[in-house]
Amino acid sequence: MASLHDLTWKVAPHLDRHLVFPLLEFLQERQLYNDEEILKAKIDLLSETNMVDYAMDIHKSLYHTDDVPQEMVDRRVEVVARLKSLEKSVTPLISFLQNAALVQEMRSDKQYNIQMLNERYQIGVDQIEAMYQYAKFQFECGNYSDAAVYIYQYRALCTNPERSLSALWGKLAAEILMQNWDIVLEELNRLKENIDSKNFASPLAAAE
Repeated sequence: MASLHDLTWKVAPHLDRHLVFPLLEFLQERQLYNDEEILKAKIDLLSETNMVDYAMDIHKSLYHTDDVPQEMVDRRVEVVARLKSLEKSVTPLISFLQNAALVQEMRSDKQYNIQMLNERYQIGVDQIEAMYQYAKFQFECGNYSDAAVYIYQYRALCTNPERSLSALWGKLAAEILMQNWDIVLEELNRLKENIDSKNFASPLAAAE
């Protein structure tokens, strides 16, 4: 059987949970496993994400019922509450970034932009960092398009190298999941440059 040669279950533990979903979709389309196995695997993956509505739909399909476990209902309440809280935190920054006239005030100097946002619009570092959390949360909810946009906007203001690198990985994953292969290649090259520059800088720092 083809399933005997399938490496999905060996590869999956090393991937972000969201990147495993396309593999499960492929296996389901190829009918290498019965639908029940695939659906149970999907629910297991979803348990550690914020894609609660999707998990509910799969549960209904798997068990042929309109009812869902109370824990899923409770989890959905938590996710919605957290999403609303993050939205409130980032609304001033998002409103600014969506205003083309205001964006023209920004320069290529990140420190200048951060100071300008704080002094003129009372948008501080905490709200910029909230954008990272908001983008990450959107990704966990399966809203990859929104996540990619917010990650891009966050990186334009981020001055923390480690956080910026983490955001870059997130942007890459989001573009992969949307199958934007041209952009994926761009992000891979950007990621390579970022990693190479860090590796080059480390020996120099050690020599100082």
